[in-house]
Amino acid sequence: MTNLHYILFLFFSFSVVFTQTTQRDYNDELRYQNDAINSMKKEMEELRSKIQKANTTEITTAKRITNLDEEIALVNRFVQSLKNEEKRTKDQVLVIEKNIRSKEEELELLRLRYEQRVLNTYMKGRLSQLEKVLSSTSWRQAVYRTQYLKIISEIEQEMTKQIESLLLQISKDKLELETVLWQNMALKREKEGQMSSLRKMRIKREKELTRIRQNKNALANYIQEKSAGIKQLEGIIKKVLEDKARFEREERIRQQQEALKTKSFHALQGQLPWPAGGRIISKFGKQWNPKLKTTTENPGIDIKGKPGSAIRTIMSGVVTTITYIRGYGTTIIIDHGGGFYTVYSHVTNIQTHVDSETRSGDVIAYMGDSGSINGSKLHFEIWGEGQKLNPEKWLSKQQ
Repeated sequence: MTNLHYILFLFFSFSVVFTQTTQRDYNDELRYQNDAINSMKKEMEELRSKIQKANTTEITTAKRITNLDEEIALVNRFVQSLKNEEKRTKDQVLVIEKNIRSKEEELELLRLRYEQRVLNTYMKGRLSQLEKVLSSTSWRQAVYRTQYLKIISEIEQEMTKQIESLLLQISKDKLELETVLWQNMALKREKEGQMSSLRKMRIKREKELTRIRQNKNALANYIQEKSAGIKQLEGIIKKVLEDKARFEREERIRQQQEALKTKSFHALQGQLPWPAGGRIISKFGKQWNPKLKTTTENPGIDIKGKPGSAIRTIMSGVVTTITYIRGYGTTIIIDHGGGFYTVYSHVTNIQTHVDSETRSGDVIAYMGDSGSINGSKLHFEIWGEGQKLNPEKWLSKQQ
C-alpha cells in the first residue's frame, strides 16, 4: 500500500505542477485596476494639488470651507466606491470557494475510483501498464511514456483526463481566490486610510464652520460662494440641454416610461412623490436673511431631515451628472425626458452612477451636509425646458 500511495501522490503532484506551469498567466490574473476608482484617485490628487496652491495665498474662511467640502465630498465618493468594490470581491470569494468545494468533492470521488482500480490490479500481484507510467523515475520519462508509448487503456485515459481537468480547474480557482483575497485586503487598507483622512478633515471643517457662524463677513462670503454655485449649476444644466446625448436619453426614457406604464413628467404636476422626509426650511424664490439683512434667490427648496435618511428620485429617468457644486456640495442631476430635470444637492453615500437608469422611489443617495453650513439637509430643484420651477407646485400636497 505504501508504494501505491506514493505512486498516486506522484501522479497528482505531477498534474498540479504541469498544469500550473503551462496554463497560468500570472501577469494577466494578478492585473486588477478598477477604472472608476483610478479615475477618482487622479481627481483627488488634482484637487489636493489645487487646494495646496490656493493655501499658499490668502483665502477667505468661506473659500477654505468650500475647498474642504469639495475634498470631503470626493473622498466620501471614493470611500463609497471602495466599499462597493470590497463587497463585490467578498461576494466573488464566496462564489469561488463554493466552486472549489464542488470540484474538490468531484475530484475525491474520482480519486477513490482511481485508487480502487489501481488497488485491484496491485492485489492481483502484477504491475499494470498504468503503474509503469506512474512509477517513472522522472517527470520527463512519465510524459514520454504517457504520450508516445500509448499504454493506458481508454477507460484509464478518460479517468486521467477528468482528474487532470479538475486539478487544472481547482488550480485556476485557487489562484483566482488568492488574487481576489489580495484585492479585498488592498481595498480594505485603502478604505481605512481614506476614512481616517476623512475624520481629520471633518474636525477641521467644524472649526471653519464655527468661524463662519461667529463672523458676519465670513457668512457674507459664504453666501457669495452659494451665488457662484447657482451660476455653476446653471452652466451644467445648459451643457446637459445642449448635449447631443440627450436625444439618445430621450428615447431611453420614452421606452422606460412605456415599459413602466407611467405618465410623462409634465402630466404629473402636483402628483410627484417627495424626494426625502422632513420639513421645508427654505422655500423657492427670494429669501430674506435677517442676520445679514440681505435677500438671496433660492432656485429650489431645502428639506431638513434626519442625517443619513434616504434620498429618492421622484420619477424614472437617466442620471446625467454627479459632481460637486460650490455652496451645494455633492449634487446629482437626473433627466426625466421632455426637457425636465431634477437636482439633488448636499447628498452623501451615492448609490447610483452617471448614465444609470432610475425608477421613481429608487434610493440614489443619503442626506448629508456636503456643502452645507447648517447641518444635513437636501437642496432639491426642478428644471423644465431650461427654467427653474417651484418644486412645491409639482410635489404632492401630502409629505
